[in-house]
Amino acid sequence: MQRVRKAIIPAAGLGTRFLPATKAMPKEMLPIVDKPTIQYIVEEAIESGIEDIIIVTGKGKRAIEDHFDNAYELEQTLLNKEKFDLLYKVQEPTKMVDIHYIRQKEPKGLGHAVWCARNFIGNEPFAVLLGDDIVKAETPCLKQLINENNRTHSSVIGVKRVPDNETNRYGIIDPIDQNGRSYQVRNFVEKPELGTAPSNLAIIGRYIFTPEIFMFLDKQEVGAGGEIQLTDAIQKLNQIQRVFAYEFEGKRYDVGEKLGFIETTIEFALEKEELRDDLLKFMAGKLDLN
Repeated sequence: MQRVRKAIIPAAGLGTRFLPATKAMPKEMLPIVDKPTIQYIVEEAIESGIEDIIIVTGKGKRAIEDHFDNAYELEQTLLNKEKFDLLYKVQEPTKMVDIHYIRQKEPKGLGHAVWCARNFIGNEPFAVLLGDDIVKAETPCLKQLINENNRTHSSVIGVKRVPDNETNRYGIIDPIDQNGRSYQVRNFVEKPELGTAPSNLAIIGRYIFTPEIFMFLDKQEVGAGGEIQLTDAIQKLNQIQRVFAYEFEGKRYDVGEKLGFIETTIEFALEKEELRDDLLKFMAGKLDLN
């Protein structure tokens, strides 16, 4: 079986949860302290051994391409002023990996966004990483899934336990059998109504697929929310070949909604030596006022 070399990062969503900030700025470019969220995703892919990335964009997403491109005037200014630390940070995203782009011309859902990259992928296994989740782990989250794919020679879906009262926000797996962190799956259910979820193991934005997933995405069948759902295609793929779920290790940060984004920003800021003490003093002052 071929190894996983390519990854798709869907980034065509409208970012409505962050309006009006995302009216003119892609939500993927919103910074966690001083780095856009999409850079964390690209870094995870590279650390997992991915060689080629295609980002599926949409209207108003040009800033993503600019971020991973050279900025000659800015770089030259930083060089002339001998601000070498900043120059390195600016140049770093342009040297990471080969990044390609394709437009999703209509907002038809996650399944459609993945389908848009089918010609780039060809007939080989590939990864999908969603930008709403950042995962900190000793072994990168995607690498854990690739290791499981190497073991099973099958598609692998990253899952994490969520509170029972949040299962309606996610795709949920219905497990048959468990082997360590790996699960054989009976069904993949997209956003079940509260009280009907078969488990609290939620699909969390990391996938390894065999190319056969495109057999079902090609059909462009509309699912929940009037969109082409990736979970529906996974369920159908599972009927012809095994699809495993893997409960990955590491801490998951939900940056796809406001509170999670704020919490992530604070935690990441506290890890920066130049910000930690002042931020702690600020937070302590706010607590005293209450």
